[in-house]
Amino acid sequence: MSNLDQKRFPIGEYQQPESICDIKLDEYIKVIKNFPEKLKNSIENLSDDQLDTPYREGGWTVRQLVNHIADSHINSFIRLKLALTEDNPTIRPYDEAKWAELQDSVNMPIKPAMRMIKGTHQRWTALLKTLTNKQFERTFHHPEQNQNYDLRNYLALYVWHCNHHFAHIENLKKEKGW
Repeated sequence: MSNLDQKRFPIGEYQQPESICDIKLDEYIKVIKNFPEKLKNSIENLSDDQLDTPYREGGWTVRQLVNHIADSHINSFIRLKLALTEDNPTIRPYDEAKWAELQDSVNMPIKPAMRMIKGTHQRWTALLKTLTNKQFERTFHHPEQNQNYDLRNYLALYVWHCNHHFAHIENLKKEKGW
């Protein structure tokens, strides 16, 4: 893996698990539950200059990463609810790179995004804890990838997403000696 790829995918690219048992589901739900606090602890003492530092050349700033996480996880929560209430709904994709370039992602303080992440994850965790194995088998269709996702694997993807962006921030802090 090249240095650029290592910075882009510090924990590796997402690999869908072969199977996800109930114990693994519980672990995934704990990651979703604990992520907002973990992220807060990682970034709470960063200055505006540090928040405006890209995690890699050509990459998003820490501020953009935090806002992206808020955007992405809200979309994920909505997709979960759509899959639970409709039969294999086709979700609406969005251009996350363009969203990250909007002024609310580039210039705003991160506190509103952190409140969104905290609230989204609280609701997400509460809902996930109530799901049966049958409900975790429900699906939605992603039209850009022309693929159906079941909720068990979609949860695995978002656990990876949490850890992926957390690693971006932690690696930048280590690299810069923050």
